[in-house]
Amino acid sequence: MKIDKTKFKGIKLDKTTLTDTLKTTLFALIFTLICVLILGIIIKFVNIPANILMPINQVIKVIALLIASIFGIKNKHNGALKGGISGLVYTLISVFIFLILGYSLKESFSFIDVLLGTIIGAISGIIAVNTGKKSY
Repeated sequence: MKIDKTKFKGIKLDKTTLTDTLKTTLFALIFTLICVLILGIIIKFVNIPANILMPINQVIKVIALLIASIFGIKNKHNGALKGGISGLVYTLISVFIFLILGYSLKESFSFIDVLLGTIIGAISGIIAVNTGKKSY
């Protein structure tokens, strides 16, 4: 049985919403990994204080979600929904990646990060659907 659309309290989840959300999440993860690798190379050669790394990581996350939303959301409707789901999934996958790399759950996970990732994703989705060429 094939399900094309699912409706939750007036919010329609269809194929385009899911593909836009998945593309946005993957773009954000790839962009973040590239930026973290570049940051790691910079840290190897330049002495950067540890207290500056957390704000730099947060800026990378925000920029990653914004750029990923702009390039990942093709169908220009439900931007807040697509961005919010992308931000949530992106944050949870990021936590999972840090756990794989050997960080503890206490170091890599906070509910504030999940909440902020979802909010930043929703804002990025709103910006993405209101900029650029419209497609319906």
